[in-house]
Amino acid sequence: MRIEVQIDQNCTESKIIVITKEVDDEINAIIKKLEDAQPKVIAGFKSDTAQILEPNDIYRVYASSGKVFAETSNGDYSLNLRLYEVEQRLDNRLFLRISNSEIINLKKVKDFDLSFTGTICVSLLNGTTTYASRRYVSKIKKVLGI
Repeated sequence: MRIEVQIDQNCTESKIIVITKEVDDEINAIIKKLEDAQPKVIAGFKSDTAQILEPNDIYRVYASSGKVFAETSNGDYSLNLRLYEVEQRLDNRLFLRISNSEIINLKKVKDFDLSFTGTICVSLLNGTTTYASRRYVSKIKKVLGI
């Protein structure tokens, strides 16, 4: 596969053209990745106001009492999304699911305490401490390169 980029100073909107002999699985995967690359916002709700949450401000997203919340540097926000929907909207290189009910921002992690048998204690920069479930320990270790 060849990739070509053309710079045009008069271009007002970027355009991607795929030239191929036939549409196969590889081309379909590329098209899907490009479609999924569209910006996806997360709206948080606090006291009758909605605010667009910046991923850089999110420490963690968690489910509690049947609702989903985002813990940010500006406080906790309620989300009108399910946890898996939030996970799809967040960059999987920066955010990591550590249990069925929680996703953390890797850039907001202070440290991972591996001394607990069968689980991992995660300390965030804002002082929050949370735990990874046993089911996700191997995935977390793989991401950390352990």
